[in-house]
Amino acid sequence: MPNKCFNLFVYGSLRDSIIFESVSGFSFTTTKEESSEAKLFAEPAFLDKYRKVSPDNIYYYAMPYEPGRIEGFVIYNIPRRAIAEIDRYEGKRYKKETVRVNTANNFVEALAYLAKPEKMEEDFGDRWHVNLIEELWLRKRIEQFIEAKTRPGDHTEDANLERLAERELLGTTERDLVISQYRHTPFSDFYIEQELAKPRPSIRHLYNDEKAIPYINNYLGIVIKNGILSRFEELIRSKYRFQLEHLNTSKRYFDHSFSILAALRMINSDEKAVNMLIQQGIEKIDYKSHDLIDYIKYAIKAANEIFDTRLAKNQLDFIASNIRTGLTPLGAEVELSNLGYKTISSLGSPAGIKDDIYDSFYYFYDFHLDILTWRLGGCVDNHSGSTEKSRRRGFLEMAPGRLNIAGELSMAATADPWTLNQLINQITKFFDVKPHSLHLSFQMRKNQIGKQKLLPVGFVKCLLALGGGLEQNPAGKMWLSRLGQAEILSKQDSEGLAFSLTGKRKWYLGDNEVGGRVPSHAVNQVYQYKFIRLDVRANYEPLILCLKGIQIAYNPADYITAEQLRESPELMDELIQLKEWAANPKPISPKTINKFIETVRLGLMTESRGKAVHKLHYMEWAINSTNVQLRLFNKILSNHKG
Repeated sequence: MPNKCFNLFVYGSLRDSIIFESVSGFSFTTTKEESSEAKLFAEPAFLDKYRKVSPDNIYYYAMPYEPGRIEGFVIYNIPRRAIAEIDRYEGKRYKKETVRVNTANNFVEALAYLAKPEKMEEDFGDRWHVNLIEELWLRKRIEQFIEAKTRPGDHTEDANLERLAERELLGTTERDLVISQYRHTPFSDFYIEQELAKPRPSIRHLYNDEKAIPYINNYLGIVIKNGILSRFEELIRSKYRFQLEHLNTSKRYFDHSFSILAALRMINSDEKAVNMLIQQGIEKIDYKSHDLIDYIKYAIKAANEIFDTRLAKNQLDFIASNIRTGLTPLGAEVELSNLGYKTISSLGSPAGIKDDIYDSFYYFYDFHLDILTWRLGGCVDNHSGSTEKSRRRGFLEMAPGRLNIAGELSMAATADPWTLNQLINQITKFFDVKPHSLHLSFQMRKNQIGKQKLLPVGFVKCLLALGGGLEQNPAGKMWLSRLGQAEILSKQDSEGLAFSLTGKRKWYLGDNEVGGRVPSHAVNQVYQYKFIRLDVRANYEPLILCLKGIQIAYNPADYITAEQLRESPELMDELIQLKEWAANPKPISPKTINKFIETVRLGLMTESRGKAVHKLHYMEWAINSTNVQLRLFNKILSNHKG
C-alpha cells in the first residue's frame, strides 16, 4: 500500500513546523482551511499516561507514567515516504507505536515515537527515568538542607551519622515531599526549608515519668531495630535502583514493598546477631544522659557495619524469581499484641490485664515510632476509629502502603500474592510481639461497585475454617476462636459482625494537572476481610488467592452490618447460627466445599477479561491447598474427642 497515509503524534522538536518540513518534506498548519497536499492539517492533542524526559538536555523522550500527560500535536495524513524519513531522523532510541491521543473533538489513533527503555538505560543510566530524576534531585536538596542545619562544616563520622539520623526522624516529611513533587511543579528551597525546619524529636519528657520508666528500654529496642531496618532499606534502594525499578510493575503500588521486604528478610535471617546489637546499644547508651537521636545514630552505624551487599542482592534475586504478579491490587494490615483479644477489653479496666513489656503501645507516639515505622505503615489501633497522634493503648498495627494515618491515604502494597504473604510473614517475625489478627484487602473493579451480594453461610463457614483460628477452647473443645471469643463481633451483637467490609483507598496527593480535580483512578473501592487469625507459622498465599477468586467471581457485600440486620431480620438468625457453629463447629458438607472451590477457580480463571493471569499450575496449587485445608478441618473435627 504505497499510498497509505498515517496520523502522527509529535511532542518534541517536530512540533516546530520548520523542523518537521526539513525532515519530512511537508509543513503543517493548525488552521484546517489552510491545509493542502503539501501543508498537512494538525491539531493540539494529549497523550495520557506518559511524561516527557530529557536526560541529554537535547531531545525529549516519552516514558510511561500513570498520572502523566504529554501535550503535542497530531498531524494527519502523512504519506508513507515521509514517515520513512522521520524514522531515520528519530534514530535508535525510539520505538514507533500506535497510541490513542485525545483531541478537542475525540480520540484519535496515531503513530508516536516513544522511548526504547533498554537503549535509554544503556545510554543514560539512571538519568532516563523521570521519576528517579525528580526523586534524586529532591533528596539531594533535602540532604543539603540537613547538612547546613546539622553541625555545619563538621564532616567527622559522628557528624555524618547525626545527619543520617536527622533525616530518619524527618522520614515521613521527606516521603510526603517526594510523593507531592510527582503531582506538582518542583518546590522552592524556601518551601522545603519550611517543611523540614521542625524541632528535633525528644524523649526526655519520659525520664521522670514513673509510669513510663519501666518501658523505656523496651521501646528503645524497637527504635534501634527499626533504625537498622530503615538503614538497610535505604542502602538497598541506593545500590539496587534498577533491580527495584524492574520489580515495581506500576506506580500505583507502594514503591517500598520490595526493598522493605528484602531488608526484613535480611534482618530476620540473622535475628540473633541483630538482637545482640540491640542489647549492646541499650547497655552502652544510658538513656538518662542521651536522647532519641543517639539511639538512631547507633542503629545506623550498626547497620552500616553489618550490611552485606551480596546478601542484599541474593534477597532481591530471590524475590524476583518468586513474583507471580496478578491484576488485582492487594493490601494487608498486621495486628500484633501481647494481650491478644483481651487488648480491647483491658482498655477500660484500670487494674485489669496489662502488657508488661509495652503497656499496649501507650508510648508509641512518644518514641516517634509512627515516623520510624512509616515504611511499614505503623500505628496504634484501639478499634475506636480514632486517627489522632495521641497516647492510647491498643494493637500494634503495620500496613505496608499506608501513607497517611489521619487522611487514610494509602496505596496497594502489591498485586502479587507471594509478595503480600512474604510481607505478612516477615513483619510478624520482625516484631517481638505476639501475632493477633490479619486483615486482607482487595481492590474492587468499577463494574462490581453497587452490585455486591451477601456471601452464603456455607461460604462464610469455609472462610472461617481457613482462617478463623481453629483451636481448643478452655474447656478442651474445638472452636473458631476469632468468633468464639467475640473478636470479630461489633460492640454489641445487634450491631453486626466485623467479618468483612467495603472501604475506600485514596493514594493521590495534590490536584490534577487539568481541571483542578482529583483523577477518578486515584480513589479506589476496596473490600477488606477482617476475620483472619494471624499466625507466624501460616502460609497465607493460598488464602490470598482463594479470597481473590471469591472477590472476582462472587463480588461479596459487607457481612453483616447493623443496617443489614435492621433491613433483614433473617440475618439475625444467620448470625446466631454462625455463632453457635463457631462455638461448637461441625464438619462442612462436601457439596458446600465443592461449590466454594469451584467459585474460587472461576474467579482466578477470569481475572483478566475472562482469562487467567496466573499460570495454571500456580492456581491449581493454591486451589488444591485450599481444598486440602478444608478437608483437614473436617477431619480434625471428626477425630476430636474433647
